[in-house]
This record gives sequence, C-alpha cells and structure tokens, in this order.
Amino acid sequence: MRDERGNTESALVLIPLVFLFLCAMQLILVIFLRNESSVSSQSQASIRAISGELSPTDTIITLNSPNNFEKPKLLISKEDKRIPLLIPGLSTILGNVIESRQSGIAVIEDRK
Repeated sequence: MRDERGNTESALVLIPLVFLFLCAMQLILVIFLRNESSVSSQSQASIRAISGELSPTDTIITLNSPNNFEKPKLLISKEDKRIPLLIPGLSTILGNVIESRQSGIAVIEDRK
C-alpha cells in the first residue's frame, strides 16, 4: 500500500489507451453514420420522386432528350446530419461541429 509507483505507471499507460480507443470509436461512428445517412437520403429521394411531394431543399434538373415528347427530370435531395463527438474538446480543435452531408438522386417519371 505504501508503494504507489505501480498505480502511477498504470495511469500513465491507461490515459493514452483510452484516448486511442475513443479515436477509433469516433472513426467507426463517423463511417457508420455516413453510410446510414447515404442510404436514408437515397431512400428519401426515391420516395419524393414517386410521390411528387418535394422538400424546399430539393433540386430538380431537367435533362435534354432527343425525343421531343420526353423531358426526363432528376430530383437531387440533400440531407445534413450532425455527428456526435466521443472525444471531449474535438470540436474546438477542428473549429466547428462535424456534419455529414449526403445527396440522393432519383428520376422523376411523368404520370400519364
């Protein structure tokens, strides 16, 4: 109990290991949320293109076609998602919050 040398050495090893673990978990979380957001934004673009209910952030692009009777349109939807931080103070180091911006693209088909 009188010798505290082992406890100090243990703490000096534990602090960098916890930091390394949190960095690895932050990367895993960012990749997972980016993939989930990508799938979600693509799904929302498809749903909006089929239903015709558009969001204010959606963009519609009309494409030129050799057929004069068809004008295909593309719907581009954007989704921003904030990523939670596991490492305290990371947003101050980076200068702002971490966000993921994903786009979904779908073809709007005319109903005739």
